[in-house]
Amino acid sequence: MTDKFAAGIKIAGEMMGEGVVKTIQASVGSTRFGAGLGPLAVEHVFNGVWARPGLDRRARSLVTMGILIALRQIEEFKVHVMVAIRHGCTVKEIEEAIYHATAYAGFPAGVQATTAATEVLLKEGLIE
Repeated sequence: MTDKFAAGIKIAGEMMGEGVVKTIQASVGSTRFGAGLGPLAVEHVFNGVWARPGLDRRARSLVTMGILIALRQIEEFKVHVMVAIRHGCTVKEIEEAIYHATAYAGFPAGVQATTAATEVLLKEGLIE
């Protein structure tokens, strides 16, 4: 395990929980097709982008949600709704991020994001 991997896995755990960490750790050294994606994400996304100075994790969460909305990556967006909550974003801020992204990414993307966020927030008991 490299220092980059160790630092990245710590950040991944803080962001996404121990279940994700266990899944990634189980993939290390695996010859299964695609098993290398987890370790790449740990070293280059979590330890790379998310660990950079300049923006705190809360701000990075808002940016990430906007990008995912624009790309219509709804399943990944759902994950990042909870990451944003962990990083201190409020439900209202997530709602505003969706509205803001809608102006640039279009109403269909905004509607998909609203539906997805509603599903996640209801499941977590954060909205009624």
